[in-house]
Amino acid sequence: MKKIKLILVVLAAFISSTVASGQELTGTYQVRVSLDRPNWTYELNETPKFTLAVTLNNSNVAGLPVRYSCGPEMMPPTVEKTVMTTAAPLLLDAGTMKDPGFLRCTAILTKDGRGYRGLATAAFRPDLIKPVVNDPADFDKFWADGLARLPKIAVDPKLEHLPASSTPKADVYHVNFQTVGSGPSQMSRIYGILAIPKGPANQKYPALLRVPGAGVRPYTGQIALAEQGMITLEIGIHGIPVTLPQMLYDELRGGALNRYFTYNLDDPENYYYRRVFLSMVRANDFLTSLPQYDGSNLAVMGGSQGGALAIVTAALDKRVKALAASYPAMSDMAGYTANRAGGWPHMFRDVKTRTKEKLDTAAYYDVVNFARRVRVPGIYTWGFNDETCPPTSIYASFNTISAPKTTVLSLEMGHSNSPEQTAKLNSWIEKFLKTGRGE
Repeated sequence: MKKIKLILVVLAAFISSTVASGQELTGTYQVRVSLDRPNWTYELNETPKFTLAVTLNNSNVAGLPVRYSCGPEMMPPTVEKTVMTTAAPLLLDAGTMKDPGFLRCTAILTKDGRGYRGLATAAFRPDLIKPVVNDPADFDKFWADGLARLPKIAVDPKLEHLPASSTPKADVYHVNFQTVGSGPSQMSRIYGILAIPKGPANQKYPALLRVPGAGVRPYTGQIALAEQGMITLEIGIHGIPVTLPQMLYDELRGGALNRYFTYNLDDPENYYYRRVFLSMVRANDFLTSLPQYDGSNLAVMGGSQGGALAIVTAALDKRVKALAASYPAMSDMAGYTANRAGGWPHMFRDVKTRTKEKLDTAAYYDVVNFARRVRVPGIYTWGFNDETCPPTSIYASFNTISAPKTTVLSLEMGHSNSPEQTAKLNSWIEKFLKTGRGE
């Protein structure tokens, strides 16, 4: 009996050893670039400590070649090196900055044909970043003349109830209404998804305009917020229905609306965004005309291009009482002319596009110049690792805002909001619309 037990123990040990020796560990490599301060923020000429580690299954991996580069964001790197990872994090040679801005280190590992990437971005006195873009002398007249066209055009709203999208707490509609066109005498229509809380016939509600990020896509509306007791209108900007099959938006994005943000950039009266900016105010004309609107509480919210449009709308429309803007685009677009990061859509990154006509036109549409004119409270959020809307450009706008402002920073985030950021923005807007003050 003892011999049998001994044989079984030896056999089990042999099988275990065989299986173990044949095991191949796999998983996703994580390239982690870190900074030595929790707020990632430094004084001018101070040297931040960037560290690099590669992990697999949460353990540091040694002996892997990693290429890293460091320099002011969106600019050519000032440091480029390849290093071998070790069991401990490596200290990177990144340099410093003598002017306010952001210094970014990006590391790339290529393993078995796959690329793995990590980055971190150090801020150098971002509170001192000043915009490059000029404030046109006739800026206010230019936009006042545009706004004067809206009352001459009937809103002419059309609503289509969407039973499949509606809920026990909110009615949902595909809507469209009339607005200005791309030319002085033209008209067009704006489409969106309207959600109205269900309640007593005489119940009144605050309203929220949700403005879109860049691109060409369908929309489903802000139904969850409507269920919390707010009228919500989520719009598209291109004058096409927002409930079409995805294939059609893909075709437009690659065809007729490809790079729409450059259309007529050398002509301020006919630049693509003139109709868009004025149509944000027209959207509020529609919202505030609804019989369920409470007549007083109106806010605007958006991210990226939508963050830009939120600031623009708050500056142009005195009915707006509050705004929420995530990583606003179109901020200090001329930054590249001063050899630093400019805002999305980055058309001035190419020296050949920096004509006087295009730069002059862009100044009428730059978020910096609208931010100067914001007079209502707002909540603003972004991350330092955003490579689409660089934080340098965001601060150029943010620092010009004199109205009350709440900031939510999520340093590691790129061009998106974390669930925590979204929850904070939604909570702030909901509380403001219902009580007249944010959290």
